[in-house]
Amino acid sequence: MAHAPAQRCAMVAGEASGDLLASLLLAAMQQRWPALQAAGIGGAAMRAQGFDAWWSSEQLAVRGYLEVLPHLRKLLAIRRELGDRLLRERPDIFIGIDAPDFNFGLEERLKNAGIPTVHFVSPSFWAWRAKKVEKLKRSADHVLCIFPFEPALLARHGIDATYVGHPLAGVIPLVPDRAAARQALGLDQDATVVAILPGSRRSEVQQMAARFFAAAEILLRSQGALQFVVPAVPALEAEIRRLAQATSLGPRLHIVAGQSHAVLAACDLALVASGTATLETALFKRPMVIAYHMNRLSWYLMRGRNLQPWIGLPNILCRDFVVPELLQDAASPEALAAALGRWLDQRRADPETIADLEQRFTALHLELRRDTASLASDAIQKILGS
Repeated sequence: MAHAPAQRCAMVAGEASGDLLASLLLAAMQQRWPALQAAGIGGAAMRAQGFDAWWSSEQLAVRGYLEVLPHLRKLLAIRRELGDRLLRERPDIFIGIDAPDFNFGLEERLKNAGIPTVHFVSPSFWAWRAKKVEKLKRSADHVLCIFPFEPALLARHGIDATYVGHPLAGVIPLVPDRAAARQALGLDQDATVVAILPGSRRSEVQQMAARFFAAAEILLRSQGALQFVVPAVPALEAEIRRLAQATSLGPRLHIVAGQSHAVLAACDLALVASGTATLETALFKRPMVIAYHMNRLSWYLMRGRNLQPWIGLPNILCRDFVVPELLQDAASPEALAAALGRWLDQRRADPETIADLEQRFTALHLELRRDTASLASDAIQKILGS
């Protein structure tokens, strides 16, 4: 018997990483259900798949405690208005992509009204958000997990889940083509290229871009000829360019709109704000320094909740400090430059260390590489009972 198609799907994705994950899932769902109509909150990658974005995912891109307060009333109003509309229109399924602080309340409301709910990307309750697991249980009928150990942990809490692999592991090549990426970006093939990724949220860029640029200036003075490349989230490009103008980096600094994967393929080393971009950097097999800085009170409230010694995803998944993490006061421009410099020194004097790191990242890549889109749409089909 042919499966009845899912005709209408509502989705909410927050910020650039969620937009990318959702777009990959949408592509697979549209292959399975060609008549699928999808709407809700999303970004450019989702719109490219025909998604009807009632609001932009950029409006959800806020992290921290104090940082969210100026936006809280607007966010709550958007969630209430979206929930009202979805209860009137009653889509076949709702899929929340990450953004748990926004999505859980919405999912719980829809689930209680009989609309099937799926949450794509489990909150990292195993790392530092232990209380989120109970909210997840109330909110989602099913969870699509991107890390292999998560379904068993969720099962202990009575939550149905499916490991679907990480979609980025299927998109990023096992062996990135550095030369082709440099040609596409107009970079010198023989230069030492350092990627700078200060985050995809406005609050992150405000906290870290100037700090990262200052580190680049110090590194340039100590290491000689380098090229720095920033893949700016298009909505934040103007702000990043404004901050760059205050530096002495001049033509050594290249800012491009988007193209983060091309930049990571092209670089030799990366300075990355903690988040999904650290995993992307690992999948491109590049050494990195992970850093994060936020409002001091937000940092005080968050630091006691960490359940593991690591913050960055590559370290969490490798269960080791395979790359340095410099957080809050430790993330000074001088310390960041010194950590980057050590990688560059090892690249020249101890290439085996870099080769070992690449090998660990390749093993991680293979572990996360699954047919994510098909596995996810299989799970959604079972939830719909179609």
